[in-house]
Amino acid sequence: VKKDVKVPYTFKPIIPEYNIVETYWIREPFSKVTIASMPELGGAYGYFISEAELLEEERKATDKLIDILSAELKPPTIEEEVDLRKHVLAEAERMISKYRSTLAIAKESKDKVLYYVERDLLGFGPIHTMVLDTRIEDVSCEGINTPVYVWHRDYEGLPSNLMFLDSKQLDNLIVKLAHIGGKHVSTAFPIVDTMIYGKHRFVATFKREVTPKGSTFTIRKFREKPLSITELVKSHTITARIAAYFWLLLENRMSIIIIGGTGAGKTTLLNGLASLINPSMKICTVEEIAELNLSHENWVQFVSRESYGIGGTASSAIPLFSLVKTTLRYRPDYIVVGEVRGEEAFVLFQALATGHGGMCTLHAEDVDYAVKRLTSPPMNVAEVYIPLMNVVAEVERVHLPKPVSGSLFGRRVREVSEVLSHKEFMKVFNWDPLSDDFSSRLEESILLRKMSLRTGKSFQDLIDEIDRREIVIKWMVEKGIFETEDVAKVISQYYISPEAMYNIASMELATPIRIKIQTPLKTSENTSEEEKGSNIQS
Repeated sequence: VKKDVKVPYTFKPIIPEYNIVETYWIREPFSKVTIASMPELGGAYGYFISEAELLEEERKATDKLIDILSAELKPPTIEEEVDLRKHVLAEAERMISKYRSTLAIAKESKDKVLYYVERDLLGFGPIHTMVLDTRIEDVSCEGINTPVYVWHRDYEGLPSNLMFLDSKQLDNLIVKLAHIGGKHVSTAFPIVDTMIYGKHRFVATFKREVTPKGSTFTIRKFREKPLSITELVKSHTITARIAAYFWLLLENRMSIIIIGGTGAGKTTLLNGLASLINPSMKICTVEEIAELNLSHENWVQFVSRESYGIGGTASSAIPLFSLVKTTLRYRPDYIVVGEVRGEEAFVLFQALATGHGGMCTLHAEDVDYAVKRLTSPPMNVAEVYIPLMNVVAEVERVHLPKPVSGSLFGRRVREVSEVLSHKEFMKVFNWDPLSDDFSSRLEESILLRKMSLRTGKSFQDLIDEIDRREIVIKWMVEKGIFETEDVAKVISQYYISPEAMYNIASMELATPIRIKIQTPLKTSENTSEEEKGSNIQS
């Protein structure tokens, strides 16, 4: 895609009337972000991008350099994997030297010009800063003459100061990003869904074919380093005791389904819990877009494939349904499906019935709605199979009663429920939105009692084991063990020598465990909201 010489977009400046809340660098000294409250929006926050400005001669030199690179840049000749960014920037410097008289780039301008070469040739153009910002989860554009919006981890949805003014420039950006993802987009095929740099998910519509206001796009950013289970505990998304409970379930091949709305943190929680699976177990993951990132060596990753070519036949596509069936031939201990929403759910539950462990996520507001979705077309899971998914964890992005790390928003596992039947569930953990605390009814767990009969261990032995694992998890949090690989080493060491690992953790842990127990609570479709509320103790 040839770069347009003009700049058909605008960055709204910060005016003195705005109250600056926070400023941080993205690529010092070339790009930074400012969060500011805007009086015209009633004091609501905005996301302001500030980039090093190019003088007119620098802009012309940058455009010429990009044209030269587009014409003369050749792919690397060496066979091993090459850092594309370093390769292009090295070639850009060579071209600056080769065409020094034509480009006439001053020494003090070179770094700035190279930043814009990377931004416009390799990167994301005007949205480059947003995508590089590690605190941004989503970037979305609803068309021209409308602010590009971002979803910020600390401030949630914010309008940015970037606005596209020319539809051609927006169309060109979408074509460029689609090609980066290896996909075609045109008026004949105006919808594209693909992965771009860093496994970011890029979804776009082209021109006015399906979106009357013109081209639109959304980039859902992929976290290169997924949050570990200890980071989830530190952020209070989950407690060490809940994590220890899941750890014991996963060791015994129990199945877990994580439910919640869009952006609730389902995949993040799924990835964190999957890291607790015994390293000796074989795991098969199935996804539409590769988002899971496990540290297990015995891990087979499957990703669905769309039809080949423009207007490819359906026979060339490989859907989740086919991949879940394929995993059964790999004899996995655990089958992990990124998200179930079609007939693959039926195959997954068939696998659970044959003794495999399973984990998945599902878009659902609560347990009852999750069951209704599972038992309805196109999933069509028989009601008698629903208890095979032993535990349901409901995660949600919530408003906190008091700021945590400066933010009033966070993600919390609102409920953990054991599935007794397709109509009856028992809450074993519950989040209180008033105190931002978790309550436990683990002493009434039906699942642990079933596990006791199956393993030959007493119920109290299982509770004691959860206590020990809770101490190990709290110890990791206190010691700052947050990297996924480091957490995996501790988990592996615990499986090898549990007593030794527990003794180290218990001796070094400074904070004693306090367990809050409540009376048992069972909910069903016939339980009224008043009855549910009367059983919840704060």
